[in-house]
Amino acid sequence: FDSRFRLLRERVEAMKAIWTQEKAEYHGKLVDFDPVFAWPKPVQKPHPPIHVGGAFPGGARRAIRYGDGWVPILGPDLMKNQISEFRKLAREAGRDPAKLEVSLYGFPVDADRLKRARDAGADRVVFFAPPLARDAALEWLDRAAAL
Repeated sequence: FDSRFRLLRERVEAMKAIWTQEKAEYHGKLVDFDPVFAWPKPVQKPHPPIHVGGAFPGGARRAIRYGDGWVPILGPDLMKNQISEFRKLAREAGRDPAKLEVSLYGFPVDADRLKRARDAGADRVVFFAPPLARDAALEWLDRAAAL
């Protein structure tokens, strides 16, 4: 438990090495391997985007340190403050805040909250799709798509 965030960081760094180097190796405290070959390489360059989830400020700092985006754990009332603080921390760390996406996961299908998320600086929302029968699911999808 105490080493979980170090392990996460090292695994992400190791995967980036595998994805971007013909012959990759990684030597960390918890992840350690000699040169390996792995194909196919991802289509996205330099690698698929890494979105790091977690609460503020720890999750935000981890996303800034080795991610391409942040998936915060926050309530609707915290959105604006924490997203703007995330952008500020990114600038202070020498990262371009515009290149770090903020994705809100498990979002309700609610036009007012969606507008607030956009205004707070969220780049994307991922709706939570409830388990519904076919007709109800199609109706729900139509409502979500309209937003």
